[in-house]
Amino acid sequence: MSSKILQRLENNSQTVERGMERFLGKTDSDIAVLFDSMRYSGLMGGKRIRPTLTLEFCRALGGDEEAALRYGCALEMIHTYSLIHDDLPCMDNDDFRRGKPSNHKKFGEATALLAGDALLTMAFETACGDSATAGCDIAAVKVLAECAGAFGMIGGQQLDLDFEKGAPEFDLFLKMNALKCGELIRGACLLGCIAAGKKDDAEIMKAAESYAYGVGVAFQVEDDLLDIGEENKTTFLSYMSEAEARAYAEKLTADAKAAVESFDGEGVLCGIADYLVYREN
Repeated sequence: MSSKILQRLENNSQTVERGMERFLGKTDSDIAVLFDSMRYSGLMGGKRIRPTLTLEFCRALGGDEEAALRYGCALEMIHTYSLIHDDLPCMDNDDFRRGKPSNHKKFGEATALLAGDALLTMAFETACGDSATAGCDIAAVKVLAECAGAFGMIGGQQLDLDFEKGAPEFDLFLKMNALKCGELIRGACLLGCIAAGKKDDAEIMKAAESYAYGVGVAFQVEDDLLDIGEENKTTFLSYMSEAEARAYAEKLTADAKAAVESFDGEGVLCGIADYLVYREN
């Protein structure tokens, strides 16, 4: 993997971390525990791949990086809320997240639930700037709502719950992954285009969606390859061999890269696609 791409990912992660600290900086002493809970999960770190994609699509298209950062952080708040709720006992019942106690283990189930709700709501506030960016902000809020809602991430989570009863046909399994994992990645790429003023450029927006689909599904295939041996879970390896899964992920990645090569002048978007499919964790 190119050291340039790895450094770019690290720089973007730090930029997003500073943005999240800024946007999550407000508090109210009477309900400090709620804000502490929001910041606990919101500032837990990580690769920040989704907001990185927002930043890099914006840069590739010559746009406003401050708007891209707002949109990317808004999306990261939605991603964070989904993780808080996923960890709850009624969902995946996980006690740890990135090596630390899950939000509900540290703050209790009720506060964790409210923190997730508050992060989801704050995402839309964060996406809105001022009158100068109002047209783009409206488009951004629409994308956020679509990718996070019943026809996006939440719909995918419902399918995932349904699949606990048994493995579905591959097409439905693929739809679940495209919604649950892929929709936030689609949103990330589209938000970068919007920040660059390309919301009405149908060709650019379609290219971003094609890229997002390829890297989103390939990302999940790679996750399944890294988690070989996990029991009682339907994965891509329930439908294909390791070699077939690797070839499938590489084909998806090649298609994703082809979709953006016309405007990926620095090769960063293509580099990120390669990173996601060849990463080791």
